[in-house]
Amino acid sequence: MNESTFAPGGAQPGAAPGRAAPTTSSYGPADGPQDQQGTRTDSAVQAGQTAQAGQDGLDGPDAHEYAYDMYYYDDELRYAEELRGGPFDPDADYEPDPEYAATLAPDAATQRRERVGPTGRALPYFPIPAPVSEHGPAKIIAMCNQKGGVGKTTSTINLGAALAEYGRRVLLVDFDPQGALSVGLGVNPMELELTVYNLLMESHLSADDVLLKTIIPGMDLLPSNIDLSAAEVQLVTEVARETTLSRAIRPLVNDYDYIIIDCQPSLGLLTVNALTAANSVIVPLECEFFALRGVALLTETIEKVHERLNPDLVLDGILATMYDVRTVHGREVLARVTEAFGDQVFHTVIGRTVRFPETTVAGEPITTYASNSVGAAAYRQLAREVLARCRAE
Repeated sequence: MNESTFAPGGAQPGAAPGRAAPTTSSYGPADGPQDQQGTRTDSAVQAGQTAQAGQDGLDGPDAHEYAYDMYYYDDELRYAEELRGGPFDPDADYEPDPEYAATLAPDAATQRRERVGPTGRALPYFPIPAPVSEHGPAKIIAMCNQKGGVGKTTSTINLGAALAEYGRRVLLVDFDPQGALSVGLGVNPMELELTVYNLLMESHLSADDVLLKTIIPGMDLLPSNIDLSAAEVQLVTEVARETTLSRAIRPLVNDYDYIIIDCQPSLGLLTVNALTAANSVIVPLECEFFALRGVALLTETIEKVHERLNPDLVLDGILATMYDVRTVHGREVLARVTEAFGDQVFHTVIGRTVRFPETTVAGEPITTYASNSVGAAAYRQLAREVLARCRAE
């Protein structure tokens, strides 16, 4: 795989601001076909969405954005119905908006036969995960991409919070000297006396000495600050320097279900440490051409770590982020990634929304800051997809 592979040419209930949300009889009277329980069928709901878009005067890019919002809106309706024990038929007829469908599947007939998500593939149904009676051992995930600004930290925070919502115990490891993960959870890195740097370099410390609780029940944090940048230099002379992080977090593995490591935007020694400690890698990838150029190098690094340091390491998936369905370029990039990596691309796609930078200022995940937003719905679906993939392994 090389750069030519990617060359150009080759929520919980909620809707977009100013747009009416579709209704179902589960929440009140609604027109359209109903099943025996009185719940509108999927085809009726989709028809309502298309009609609503027309009533709102939406066409072209706005219609695409509306369809994207409704994609996650419907997902959260199913979520709400499951929590109430209501009916849900994943095999019911489904008729996507035809204009949006044209950007995702080869032809209308394919759309009628299959549920198609933003990646253009048939969209599986990811069930609500069952609660767990005991925790551990943890699956360790490295959130890794050597390009900055692609959504690594945002995805670490919100995936962790969504997994915690589903009853999993989660540990987030801030392994970036910038300390963005710590800031995103309301921690001031400059006021910290002990960080993950101390855990790596001072053998008398235990992980419990550094561990911080977050505002999310069941989710803890190993914080970081600029001190961590010194570790990359100091570890060079250490024996088995690539396994330093693995040894530091080993005592915590049995206490959690998931440990997610937020890596720095480079392929240096700290990132190699994270890959050596991890069981799998999630690669957040901005839907923009320059973000594609480094994917081949990253996958090559993952393969080298797998061969030389960590035979258990696998690529869990590529997560498309900052997706804007209104742009042709965004749709082309997503299609390229799906074509190159196939089933390794997550079905869940994270769209652009102003809510994400707002959550950083607030110091909390989007699942609590804007629980009914499309962004929150997307990360809840990602959590269900991650859990479903773990069960399939």
